[in-house]
Amino acid sequence: MSRVHLLLLLVVIVCALGVVTSQHKARKLFMELQKEKDEAQRMEEEWGQLQLEQGTLATPARVEKIAASKLQMQLPKSWQVQFIRGEQLKGLTTQP
Repeated sequence: MSRVHLLLLLVVIVCALGVVTSQHKARKLFMELQKEKDEAQRMEEEWGQLQLEQGTLATPARVEKIAASKLQMQLPKSWQVQFIRGEQLKGLTTQP
C-alpha cells in the first residue's frame, strides 16, 4: 500500500509543479501583453500627433509662404497662363 501512496504523492507533486509553472508562464505572458498594449497606445498617440503636424505643415497658406520666401516663387501673371484642351495633348509627348 505504501508504494501506491508514494506513487500518488509523486503524481500530486508533479501536477502541483505543473500548475505553478503554467501560472507563472500565464502571468509572464499577461505582463508582456500589457506592455505591448501600452506600446500600441503610445504609438497611436504619436500617430495622431504626426497627422496633426502634417496637416499643419501642409496648409496651402504655409506652402505658398515658403514658396515665396525661400524659393522666390510667385504666381504667374494672367498673360503667362495658357489653357490647353485635351485634344491638344494628344500630339504632345513627354521626354526626360
